[in-house]
Parts: sequence; C-alpha cells; structure tokens
Amino acid sequence: MTTPTLTRPEQRVEELERVTIRFCGDSGDGMQLTGTQFTRTAAVYGNDLATYPDFPAEIRAPTGSLPGVSGFQLSFASTEIYTPGDAPDVLVAMNPAALKTNVGDLVETGLLIVDEAEFNAVNLKKAAYSSNPLDDGSLAKYQLIRIDITHNTEKALAETGLSVKDKFRSRNFYALGVILWLYGRSLETTTRWAEQQFKRRPDVLDANLKALSAGYNFGETAELFHARYEVKPAPVKPGVYRHISGNEATALGFVAASVKAGLPLFYGSYPITPASDILHELSKLKSFGVKTFQAEDEIAAVGAAIGAAYGGAMGLTGTSGPGLALKSEAINLAVMTELPLVIVDVQRAGPSTGMPTKVEQSDLLQAMYGRNGDSHVVILAPQTPSDCYFMAIEAWRIALKYMVPVIFLSDGYVANGSEPWRIPDFDSIPKLEWKYATNKGGFFNPYERDPETLARPWAVPGQAGLEHRVGGIEKSSETGDISYDPGNHHRMTMARKERVERVAREIPPTEINGPDSGDLLVVGWGGTYGAITSAVNRARGRGKKVSSLHLRYINPFPPDLGEILSRFDKVLVPELNTGNLVWMLRAKYLVDAVPFNKIAGQPFKIREITGKIQELLGESGPYELGFAPASGLSGG
Repeated sequence: MTTPTLTRPEQRVEELERVTIRFCGDSGDGMQLTGTQFTRTAAVYGNDLATYPDFPAEIRAPTGSLPGVSGFQLSFASTEIYTPGDAPDVLVAMNPAALKTNVGDLVETGLLIVDEAEFNAVNLKKAAYSSNPLDDGSLAKYQLIRIDITHNTEKALAETGLSVKDKFRSRNFYALGVILWLYGRSLETTTRWAEQQFKRRPDVLDANLKALSAGYNFGETAELFHARYEVKPAPVKPGVYRHISGNEATALGFVAASVKAGLPLFYGSYPITPASDILHELSKLKSFGVKTFQAEDEIAAVGAAIGAAYGGAMGLTGTSGPGLALKSEAINLAVMTELPLVIVDVQRAGPSTGMPTKVEQSDLLQAMYGRNGDSHVVILAPQTPSDCYFMAIEAWRIALKYMVPVIFLSDGYVANGSEPWRIPDFDSIPKLEWKYATNKGGFFNPYERDPETLARPWAVPGQAGLEHRVGGIEKSSETGDISYDPGNHHRMTMARKERVERVAREIPPTEINGPDSGDLLVVGWGGTYGAITSAVNRARGRGKKVSSLHLRYINPFPPDLGEILSRFDKVLVPELNTGNLVWMLRAKYLVDAVPFNKIAGQPFKIREITGKIQELLGESGPYELGFAPASGLSGG
C-alpha cells in the first residue's frame, strides 16, 4: 500500500486597484517604522501611494494606554491617488488600545490582524474593555485574523541570546513580514535598509531580519488567509523617483534655493512639533554650506535669522503656531528693516499647546494679520509633500527679489505625509535673482527703491559708503534716518504694502481642475488638496458641473482669482479651521462662499467633502462630518 502525496492547493491571488493599510500599536511598537518600510517597498515596486502618520501627543504615555496609540496609514494603488485613503481595508492592531481607537475606521468586512498575545487581562483593562473583543463577537463584521505575533517572534529569536524585552521590540518586523507576504512584496527593500541602519548593531540587525523572515514564512505556511493580493504598478512619467515627506522636501527645497542663489543658508529654530524634522534634515546638509542653529527659544531663533539676513545670508526660521505667535514682534522688525526672511509655520491643532501632533489649518489669519501695525508679508502654502520642494524655492525667489519676509505656511498633514517624488532636473530650475548694494560714491539712500519691485538695496554691513541705520523705528524714505513725519510714514507704509501686492504680477495663471465655469467651485489650500481633488473628480464622474482650484499663493492672491470665482454659481471652501480662507475670500471678492469646517485634529475624508458637494447641489439633506462633535454642532 502506498501513501498518497499531499499537495497544498495553489494560493489564490486577487488583483486589486487600491489598498489602504493602517498599522497601529503602542508608541514604542515601531508602527511608524513598519509603515515607512512597507511604503518604501511599494514605492520601489512602482505603486502610486500616499501616507499619513498619526503620532500620539503624549511623549511617554503609559504603555498600552489609549493616549499612547501610534498609527501609520498608507494607501497604494495601480492608478494615481491623492490621499492616504478614507478608511483602511486592513488594520494591524498590536494591542487592545490600538484596536479600540482604530477599529471604528476599518471598512466593513475589512481584514483585521491582531497580536492575540497582547489581549491579556492587564491590557484589556488599560483599554477599558469589559470583555475580550476577540471572543465576544463584537468584531464579527470584520475578517479577524488572530496571530500570536509576540510568542512567534520570541520563538524565531530563541537562539539569538537576546532578552525577552529586546525580542519584543522586533515583533513589528514580524508583522511587516506578514503584510509583505500578503501583498506579494519582496523582503529585499527592507533588508537593504536594515543592513544600512543597523550595521553597527549586528545583534539588532540579525533579530529584525529573522523576525521579518519568520513573519513572511508564517503567511506562506499558516493558511489563515483566503487569498493573497496584487496591486500592479501605476503608470508614471519616466524619471528617477524617491518617496519623500513634506518636511524632507521642504528642507531640500531650501538647500536647492541656496545653491541657485549662490548664497549661504542659515536656519535658526527652536524644536517644536511638527516642524522639528526640518531642523534635523538641514543639520545633515553641512556640505552645502548650511548653518543650523538650535536656539534657546523662538525669539532667539528668529532674531538670529534676521541677523543672518542683515549680514547678507539667507535667513530662515521655522516653527509651528505657538512659535509663530512668539516670533511676531521680530517678524515685524524684518518688515520694517525690509530684509529677505523666510518663516516656516508647520501648523498644528491649537490654540495654546493644543494637540501638538494633530493637524489643523488655523494659523492663516495669524500669518496674515497677527502683527501690530500695517505689517504686510507674502504668504505661500504648499499643497502636497512633494510640492513643498518647489514652494520652498519659490519662497526664497520672492524674498530675495522683493526684499520681503515670506511665510511658508505648511501643515502637519503635508509635513508628515509622503508620496512618490519625481526628482526634477536641477538645471531646469532658474537661478534666483538678488543683488547687494554697491558703493557708487556720494550719498547712499538705503530706501531708494527698485522701480519694478519696490525692493530697497541689500546693503551688507562693513562696506565704506553704505553705512545706514537699522531698527524698528520708522525711517525716512529719502535719507534712511529716523523719521516721525506723518507724510513719510504714510508713504513708507504704502510702499511696503505695494511691494507685497506687486508679487501678484509674477503669480502664474490659476489652474482649475475641471471646467472653467459651472454650478460649483471648491476652493482649498494646504493639505486639503487630495481630499478636495478626489471628491471633485468623483462628482464630475457622475456628470456634475463641479470644479476645484487650490491656492498656493495666499497673500497676495492670484490676480485672476476674482474673475474665476464669478464664473461659478456657488463656491465651497473646506478648511481645517473655523473659517480662515473663506473669511478672506468674502472680504476681498464679496462672494457668498460657503464654509465647510472640520476642527478634529484629523484631515478631511473624501466622503465628507463628497457629501457636502451633494448637499449644495441639492442631492441630499444637510451633510454631517464623519465624527460627532462633543457640542453636537456639525461643520460648516
């Protein structure tokens, strides 16, 4: 009698157009690293992608507690996408707290992968569970996959000699291995990264790679999954690509501007979430002549940047909303001295300390009006992570040419998010215009203005014949001496205002997504770009006369904006604030723009804006945001 040979049936592979995954766990579980490594692999494979990391605000929240949950969401696709997805198709929850705070976002019938070893009595109590959700039927509408990630990782690392604590730290690589297998992704990209990252810690490298391989092999052999999934590469323009975050792109853009200007870059900053990564990135680029200065406070940081500008360098400072408030008096000094200064504000949820790691767009009116006197500055706002590179260069082009402070108004969604970036041809980026004042002999007037830009001469100190007064007291337009003459103050104030307004002459025509007239125009700025664009494209796919535009130049506005607004019956302005841009549009253009506001520390979902579009087009009743405000009030 012969024993029959048992053959395992071939694993079914389903092709998907787009998948959204969220990794979540304790702040020490390495979820940001796990998400980033899967993102790198998807980028190398050729998928279009978008990411959104969600950091806990507490620096050292108790392990396993609800406030300590850290998450990383990514969406990857075989087509062009604009957001990291409304809701995850797959949720990886490393403990009960992560499950409780995130499972409500998982799509119905979505794949839920949990580390069942962590669902013990202690952790369940920390997450305020009265019973184990893995056993009580409350997760019945999801595809629940229970994996003993903790113990499986310990077994895989049994011969490494590491402590239990150190083995525990590698379980995120085990989870990553499972997901890489599930979506047919190679371990090569993560392996190469780990070999570089941990080359000085061979024990850590060995542990992580063994855990990664064990998770991958578990997926292959455990037969827990009904199918594997394939998301094919997206069609892209030829070129060299890398995946990049907004803060990384911002730093590289500033260095590129420095190279194109042929001037040294000085960055003075005080560490503050979510702007600190710019300081970290710029500090690595000393080979490009970048000088970074971690100041003792926000005021010292901006003061040093102004000093650098006075000395003929590119003075740059960065912060978030609370720091912008502290810098306001010094920014006014830059306005009065008419020096080229760029101020980065990576907005976060406020007021006061607020929610430091959460996203909001509530600093626009502060950037516009938050200084004493008639204090006019240029305001730019990047719309995507990769756009930060180009707008950083544009900020310096304007600051140097017009001798004016420029506020670079980013936000936590743009700054922390990432996407594929086609590295531009550096030679195609024009050189930045600037000129130092020269001694022509005779009298030197520091406020003799360029007839085109109204910029005053940039007189570097220490040159004979170019001596001039500086400071915050008003100066004579004819001599540069201190002046209290009423007529002179009026002339100087109007010149500073007109100088900013003349920037509009160089703003390119506004791009409209969709027809140039119609029933509804959706206007946005900053990190709302992806959700707005996706929602408008969906509406137009249903035959609706809906368009959108996204403002990257906010002060001054593009010169064609008013005419564009007049061509649409209705204007909708979604913002992550109580209504900043909509207030400015109403005031300047007398347009009855409709606000749609969300102040939850989270970005807009596509479906929220889609619902508001339907409401304004008369397709449904009043639309609520996808969360329940504590007061019972709804956005907009």
